[in-house]
Amino acid sequence: MSALPRATAQRRRGASRRSAWLDWRAILGIVISLVLLWWTFRNEDLGEVFHEIATADPLFFILATALATFVFWIRAWRWKALVDPVHRDTAFHSRFASVSIGFMGNNLLPMRIGEFARVYAFSRLEPVSLVASFSTLVIERLLDAVFIVVSLFLAMAMPDFPAPVAARGFLTGARTLGVLVLIAFAILSMLVFFPQRTVAMMESVANRILPRRFRRPVVDALEAFLKGVGVLRDPVLLIRAGWWTAVLWLTNALGFWLAFMAFGLELPFTAAVFLQAAIALFVSVPSGPGFFGLYEAAAKLVLIDFWGQAEAPALGFAAGFHLAGFIPITLIGLYYARKVGMSLRAVAHTEEAVEEAVEEEAHLPEGS
Repeated sequence: MSALPRATAQRRRGASRRSAWLDWRAILGIVISLVLLWWTFRNEDLGEVFHEIATADPLFFILATALATFVFWIRAWRWKALVDPVHRDTAFHSRFASVSIGFMGNNLLPMRIGEFARVYAFSRLEPVSLVASFSTLVIERLLDAVFIVVSLFLAMAMPDFPAPVAARGFLTGARTLGVLVLIAFAILSMLVFFPQRTVAMMESVANRILPRRFRRPVVDALEAFLKGVGVLRDPVLLIRAGWWTAVLWLTNALGFWLAFMAFGLELPFTAAVFLQAAIALFVSVPSGPGFFGLYEAAAKLVLIDFWGQAEAPALGFAAGFHLAGFIPITLIGLYYARKVGMSLRAVAHTEEAVEEAVEEEAHLPEGS
C-alpha cells in the first residue's frame, strides 16, 4: 500500500496542529453558510416550502435523484483516464469507493476535507502514491472548471435565456474563472514541457512574494505534483477525460431538469445547465459541510430572480433536491469508509497526511 506509514500518521495526528472544526477557515465557511441560509429563507413561509417537497412528483423526483447519484459512477469512470499514466488498470471498485468517501467527507466535514480523504482512501486501495493521486484530482477539478465556464457562456447565449441585469455578475464571474483556468493550464503546460525551468521560476516568484514559511511548501508541492500529470502528455487520455467530463455534467444537468418537473417548474434545459454552473461557482467559496446555504442561495437567485419562478416551489426544489443529492452519496461514502477502516475522525485528518506526503515525496531522488 502507498499510504503513509502508520507510525508517521500517528505522530502527525498526535501533534494535531489544528482541528478541522476549529480552524478559522472552517469557522468562516460555517458562518457564510448560516448567513446565506438566513438570507434565502428569511421572508419565506417554511410550511409552504416543506409542502412543496412533500407533494413533489415522486416519479420525476426519483429519476432526478438517481441521475444525481449516478454522476458519482461517472466520476469513477473518468478517473481511470486520469490515473492510467500513474498506474494502469486500477479497479473501478477502488475508484468508486474513494470518490464516495471523498464526497461524504465534503458533506459531513468543513473545508472540503473530502478531497484529501478521497486520495488517501485511494492510496490504501491501489498502489498509487498520495501525491500522484492528488495530482490527478487537481487536473480533474481543472477539467470541471473548463466545462463550467463553457456552459455558463453557452447558457447565456441561448435564445431562451432571460438575460436579466443580474446575470452580468455571473458573466463577470465566468470571465474571471476563465482567466484563472487559462493561467492554470499555462502553468500546467509549462510544468509538463519545461519542468525544471518552471519550478525554478516559481521558486523565484515564491521567494519574492510569499512569507518565508510558505516558500518551501509551494515549491515542494510543485515538484511532487510533476509525478502525477502524465495524462497531459497523452492526448488520447486527455480527450477521453474531457469526453467523460462532458457526459458527467450533462447527466447532472438532466437530473436538475427532471427535478424542475418534479416541483412543477416549467423551465428549459438551459436553466438546468446554468443553475448547476451557478451552484458550482457559489460552492467555490468557503462554506460549511455539505455546501448548505450556498446551494440554496444560488438556486434562489437563478430560479426566482432570473427566471421569475414562484418562491415556494423554487425553494422547495432547492432544499429538496439538495437533500436528494446529499443523502445517498453520504450513506454510500460512510459504508465504504467503514469497509476501508476509516472513521470520520480519520477522514478529518487526511489533509495533514497528504501535506506530509507532499513534503516527503518532493525530496525523494528522481526515479525512486
